[in-house]
Amino acid sequence: MLDERAAEAEKRAPAESSAGSLWVKGLAPLVLLAALVFVFLRFGPIGVFQQAFPPVEELTIQRITLPRAGEMRVQVTNGGPEPVTVAQVLVDDAAFAHTLDGARTIRRLESRIITLPYPWVEGEPHEVVLLTSTGTTFSGEVAVATQTPSANARYLTTFALLGVYVGVIPVFLGLLWLPFLRGIGRRWLDFFLSLTIGLLVFLGVDAFAEALETAGRVPGAFQGLGLVVLGALGTPLAIAALGKWKERKGGHSPLYVATLIALGIGLHNLGEGLAIGAAYTSGEIALGTFLVLGFLLHNTTEGLGIVAPIAHERPHFRDLVLLGALAGVPTVLGAWIGGFTYSPVWTTLFFAIGVGAIVQVVYELWRLFARRAEAGLAQPLNAAGLVLGLLIMYTTGLFVAA
Repeated sequence: MLDERAAEAEKRAPAESSAGSLWVKGLAPLVLLAALVFVFLRFGPIGVFQQAFPPVEELTIQRITLPRAGEMRVQVTNGGPEPVTVAQVLVDDAAFAHTLDGARTIRRLESRIITLPYPWVEGEPHEVVLLTSTGTTFSGEVAVATQTPSANARYLTTFALLGVYVGVIPVFLGLLWLPFLRGIGRRWLDFFLSLTIGLLVFLGVDAFAEALETAGRVPGAFQGLGLVVLGALGTPLAIAALGKWKERKGGHSPLYVATLIALGIGLHNLGEGLAIGAAYTSGEIALGTFLVLGFLLHNTTEGLGIVAPIAHERPHFRDLVLLGALAGVPTVLGAWIGGFTYSPVWTTLFFAIGVGAIVQVVYELWRLFARRAEAGLAQPLNAAGLVLGLLIMYTTGLFVAA
């Protein structure tokens, strides 16, 4: 018995030694890299350039709020490589006394809220300029001055109702097309599946454009374009991994595809809610109203896309309710976020995640379509359905103000 244990210990010893050696080989380049960075920062030639050139400053005004009459708050983030010291704050070309919720010097990746007493005028535009200790200026504007909604019961309910009106009710109205789809033939059902692909392709491109636009307002250090890439590529990979696990559990059902469609639409509707909440908060009521009308028409057609894959199935009423909630309720969450805590960083990431989800949904729907449709999208009626889906979204988009 003792001989056997000794033999086993001898076998384990080389294996443990080999594993330890492998970890040393893997960590050695990282240790050397850390040492190289330390040497560069401590003894490198960077000091010569710091003495010869002024510091590179970058401040991003993320949001300007008017919490009450006679008060203005400016949220700023340092997205540059150097600390920035705020020296003065000017509003409409006049300097005003102000306070910061921290040190006056803002380090890299830090944020501050600057509060100043200012007699802003309802309905008037105002410009805010930050002057740093080096004389660099950064500006932002209030397009239409109006008191910023606070997160109380009144505004929580108001934004929730906006989200329900824009996202939840229209999606459920679209689900009412299920009995109609059940009554049509296979050929026409394939047409509506093609139309669904057209709807989703348009939504994906629209969300991608929104993500790129908001990425331009992200502080440089947070890499707006990187957020777009992260969300647009990471999301479909995550969903695909989930799909592989689902295949091992029993394959992809039409209900699974419908759930993916509802998920992709829900993530897109989250971005729509952000836009609506931000528009109303900034006082652009007319813009917000146009957004509500346009997204309302958008989302009604999206409901059709959700039920198309399950038209010849027998889903439970509970499944339909969950599908509608998955697609519509995120609009409410988006309206709350956009109305009370709007952030270009999170907005960009949410739009990018929506893009990635829609890409994966289109791929899954394409696979389902290829299994059931003769000649695929090359069939004239199916091609017409895809083009019609694009046209429907384009036409309803005309009601969304730019």
